[in-house]
Amino acid sequence: MKKLLSLIFSVTLVLSSCGSGGSKQKTDEKSRESMENKYQVHLITVDPGHFHAALVQKSMYDLVSPDVHVYAPDGPDYQQHLGRINSYNTRAVNSTTWNEIVYTGSDFFEKMLADKAGNVVVLSGNNRKKAEYITKSINAGLNVLADKPMIITPEDFPALKAAFVTAKEKGVLLYDIMTERYEVATILQKLLSQKTEVFGTLITGSKEDPAVTKVSVHHFSKIVSGSPLLRPAWFFDVEQQGEGIVDVTTHLVDLVQWECFPEQILSTGDITMIAAKRWPTLISQADFKGVTGFDNFPGYLQKDVKNGELNVFSNGEMVYQIKGIFARVSVEWKYQAPPGGGDTHYSVMHGSNCDLIIKQGAEEKFLPTLYIENVKSLGMSEFSEKLKEALVSLPYDSLSFEAVDKNSLKINIPKKYRVSHEEHFGQVTAKFLEYMKNGKLPEWEVPGMITKYYTTTSALKMAKGN
Repeated sequence: MKKLLSLIFSVTLVLSSCGSGGSKQKTDEKSRESMENKYQVHLITVDPGHFHAALVQKSMYDLVSPDVHVYAPDGPDYQQHLGRINSYNTRAVNSTTWNEIVYTGSDFFEKMLADKAGNVVVLSGNNRKKAEYITKSINAGLNVLADKPMIITPEDFPALKAAFVTAKEKGVLLYDIMTERYEVATILQKLLSQKTEVFGTLITGSKEDPAVTKVSVHHFSKIVSGSPLLRPAWFFDVEQQGEGIVDVTTHLVDLVQWECFPEQILSTGDITMIAAKRWPTLISQADFKGVTGFDNFPGYLQKDVKNGELNVFSNGEMVYQIKGIFARVSVEWKYQAPPGGGDTHYSVMHGSNCDLIIKQGAEEKFLPTLYIENVKSLGMSEFSEKLKEALVSLPYDSLSFEAVDKNSLKINIPKKYRVSHEEHFGQVTAKFLEYMKNGKLPEWEVPGMITKYYTTTSALKMAKGN
């Protein structure tokens, strides 16, 4: 059954007028029309089953209308999404004024295409149909801002490539949400790797000891926007969410490209897959209930239940060469983080002069921290002077460093540069809006996205022995 809901969350237009009621009504209509005309971007949220869809709207944007049309199947996913938006609208500090206009029904996607109530489709939810949603949205002349992963199977790769071609023909943008590019420790790792007087040059590495390694640890149970996250049950079905080797690894593969080959146009021919593997995280029925609210595993998950536990293939690792450089990317999912902890990221770039390493463990109080280790070609005193000069040249003031041991330095990053993972979504969206204003993406972005998804899906194919 179709339902048309208009849910208005805290949108207040302050209008001043005088005279009769009829005159005030005309003034109000003109004011609303003038207000609406100033917005160049109107968001359409489709099937928001993942909390990342709400994080795009954690902040307001000058170019974006507060009216957001939501098209989704009836059920708890979109209701949780609206609850998150409402929490942003009603928070005490920096509250937002989003007005969510919702359509639910089995034909929600067809209705979205017919209505064309906006010009940017936001996709963050069940990934099984994401390739189809991207293709049809682009064909309809709509811009698409998609959460990772854009695709979860090798079979969907040709459709994604075709969507980029169509997007160019129709003059619209297709872009994925790469939040990790905005983590300050990662930015500094990238910038210092370009300082040859400090880093030297990136070594080639080997299968056993790659030049670049990136490891990410995530948790099913977590706090989002101050509240315990309730995940949809389908999130644990790799046929709907995607395996770990094509999901979170999207960020890691992106960072390898973004840091090692900045603004270079890459292609699938630059990638050689060396090895790949996958393994499951075991989820008990009690833990499953704790994070989904479901008493039992749904029928579509029974295929993955063994000895009373759910086997979720959320873990994966790949070793590959990109333009001859060996890289290793690994992702692991656990049920819950240790007290005071959260998702973690480990990254190392091996240079001819030193290693640039990001750690995020208990010793770092789970804050991404950049270290410089294994100084090779210079004495520590001379190296420290070169590092000091390099830090001064970066677009961040007040950077400093301290010795950890005789061969290791830690970069001290001022608190003012620390931005939370949730806030990164606003930064990505602001960058996308900038690209929309310019009418195009940087030349290297589309080839980079195609190469990235070729890498992840090729790894899955190898890991499964296909």
